[in-house]
Amino acid sequence: IRDIVKHDCIPSFCTACYRLGRTGNDFMELAKPGLIQQFCQPNAFLTFKEYLEDYASKETKKLGEELLENEKIKFGKEHQAISKKFNQRLKRIEEGERDLYF
Repeated sequence: IRDIVKHDCIPSFCTACYRLGRTGNDFMELAKPGLIQQFCQPNAFLTFKEYLEDYASKETKKLGEELLENEKIKFGKEHQAISKKFNQRLKRIEEGERDLYF
């Protein structure tokens, strides 16, 4: 994971689409026009945050938090409509809540 982060990439551990039934044709209806990005990117960030909180070494957590902070700023500018909810969910993860997704 640290190597992935060192390359400025966010790993995703997301299973939200599967659990919410966004599979098969339902998934493709979102994927083909690119609408699935509204879910994938924030969910990748949220699951990565959970990983950092629960499993990462100190070094990986430090690097991951720095990357996540930079990505969070870009995300907020690009997705202003859900930015507040996204930041609230990140905070809830820091407070111990898990399995949050869009």
